[in-house]
Amino acid sequence: MALTAFTSRLGLGQGRIRPQRATPPSGEYLFVLGDEEPGRRFALAPGDYAEVTQAVDVTGVDLVRAAVRLRVPSGVPPGLAWEASLVVGGRKYARCLGRPGRERLVTDLGANVSKLSGVHTVGVRLELVSP
Repeated sequence: MALTAFTSRLGLGQGRIRPQRATPPSGEYLFVLGDEEPGRRFALAPGDYAEVTQAVDVTGVDLVRAAVRLRVPSGVPPGLAWEASLVVGGRKYARCLGRPGRERLVTDLGANVSKLSGVHTVGVRLELVSP
């Protein structure tokens, strides 16, 4: 696997890690899309993203939900923002923006999947966007 801005420190400050800066609401690990250590810089372009997904049977399910803590570095170029989204089958069902230098806790990012049935890929995506 080629190392990228999103995979160069897997297990240390990226991916599934034991958190150092924030305690997750349950469990002793959390999944970091980006990097937990402040000050790490990478060359990214709008549309670059990282996501974690899994196959889920949504038959009889009304809502898919996620809790997201979005910490955005202050050095994000003007006109860009980080977007956290809940994706189902590659489509964004819910999203929130994080502005440069701010932290945002979204405790209930939800997607209405009541019209879907069967197994779908469900995930959380972190993407650099031009809002």
